[in-house]
Amino acid sequence: MKIGTKKRGKWMLSLLSMAFFMVTLTGVQTKAAGIEMEFPRGQSVNVKVMSYNIHHAEGVDRVLDLERIAKVIEDEEADIIGLQEVDNHWSERSDFQDQAKWLANRLGMFYVYAANLDRDPLHEGEPRRQYGTAILSKYPILQSENHPLTKIGNTEQRGLLEATINVKGNHLHFYNTHLALTTAERQIQIKEIISIAGESEGPKVIMGDLNAVPDSIEMQPMYGHYLDVFYDKPEAYTYSAVNPTKRIDFIFTSAEIKTVEKEVIKTLASDHLPITAEIVLERTEPYENGGN
Repeated sequence: MKIGTKKRGKWMLSLLSMAFFMVTLTGVQTKAAGIEMEFPRGQSVNVKVMSYNIHHAEGVDRVLDLERIAKVIEDEEADIIGLQEVDNHWSERSDFQDQAKWLANRLGMFYVYAANLDRDPLHEGEPRRQYGTAILSKYPILQSENHPLTKIGNTEQRGLLEATINVKGNHLHFYNTHLALTTAERQIQIKEIISIAGESEGPKVIMGDLNAVPDSIEMQPMYGHYLDVFYDKPEAYTYSAVNPTKRIDFIFTSAEIKTVEKEVIKTLASDHLPITAEIVLERTEPYENGGN
C-alpha cells in the first residue's frame, strides 16, 4: 500500500512525536554524542558507585563551583552517582542553574532528577524552582520514580529516588535519598525505604545522606536487611569536610553484591565528603522474557 506525501509526512511526525514522548517520560537525558546501548547479557562487571551531598555545589570556601564537583566525580571515575542537595533553577545561590543537567552534560552521563521541594518561579514564564536529589549514570537508566517519604509537621519534604539501571545486561535497582533532621522522622523514613526497596527483585544499592550515625536507633533496621559497605571502617567519617568527626553518608548493598573496595574522598568542594565503593554485579540466571 502506498502512502501519499501528506499522509507520509503526518505518519512520520506521529512516530517522531511518540519517540520523543517515550524519552521524556523516562526522565533520562544524555549527551548528543550518545552512549553504547547494547551490552552482553548477564556479563559480570565491576561498578564504582558514589554518594555525594554536593551542598548545591558550594564549597567550604563559600564559592559556587559546579566544575569542581564534576572534577571530583571524574577523577574518581565513578560510574553511578547519587547526589543530594541539588538545585534546579532554585535561587541566586546556584545562579538558577539546572545542576543535574549541567553535570550530566559535562560528564556525558544519563541522569534523573527528583524535586522534593517544588516552588513557583519568581517571575511568570520562568522554570519552576526545585531542590532535591539526582542520579547520574554511565549506563542507561531504564526507569525511575521519586517516592515521597513521611514528614512530621512543617519540616522539609524528603524523598527516595529509585532508578533501574542496565549495567551490561544486569538490572541494578539504585536508590538515593537525603533523610530528615529529626530522629522520629528518620525512623519512619528508613522503614519506608526498606519497604519500597523490598518490592524489587535483584541486586540493590541504597545510598545517601541519612543524617544519622551508624549506631543510632533509626539505623538498626537497615542493618537487618542490607550490608553497610563501610561496616569495617568505623572512622570513615564524612562530615564535616573540614574536620570530619562522624559518618552520616552511607552506601548499602543487597547480600548478593560483593564490595571489593571503598573509600572516603578528601575534598573541600562541598561541606560533605563523598564516598565510593567498587561493587561486583554478576547475574547467574537470565531474566524472564529475554530481558537485557
